[in-house]
Amino acid sequence: MAVTASRPPGKVRIIGGEWRSRKLPVPESQGLRPTPDRIRETLFNWLQNDIAGAKCLDLYAGSGVLGFEAVSRGASSATLVEQDQKTCRQLEDNVVLLKAHNIRVINAEALAWLKNNRESYDLIFLDPPFSESLIEKSCQLIRDTGCLRATGKIYIETGRKQPLPSFIDIKKQGTAGQIMYLLASLV
Repeated sequence: MAVTASRPPGKVRIIGGEWRSRKLPVPESQGLRPTPDRIRETLFNWLQNDIAGAKCLDLYAGSGVLGFEAVSRGASSATLVEQDQKTCRQLEDNVVLLKAHNIRVINAEALAWLKNNRESYDLIFLDPPFSESLIEKSCQLIRDTGCLRATGKIYIETGRKQPLPSFIDIKKQGTAGQIMYLLASLV
């Protein structure tokens, strides 16, 4: 479970861009751990030259904060895929709250959705539950389906001791407590 002391219970804060400082409700849900502000700030500093106009996919959306943050900072669109219905309803409410017409929420199991997806993306956020081995499976499907554009990047957030796929090229990486986060491309 990520340290979330910097956010009020049940809320996440967008830290940059058009919706800067807006707080979005997040349902209490077991295993839901929004990316901490400090890690998001680092991630979006890494992406500052890539985010404008990017088409984004937040594959295990949870709070949706990565997708909302990306659009707030100039991404052209974000697709948020989340399996939990209660969490999806909150994501849809947050889209309405922000009048974020370029954010689409999909209630589906991420791997099943990915197998049938025919769109391609500039940036894919992968922050699945740490207790499951979903990084390798997700990256393999992303590679097999070609949904990451040739110059696209994948953001991965996982447990510090989780294995990573051998077919990614790590561009940047960091750690915070038991969290490892990195920006990579497929090779």
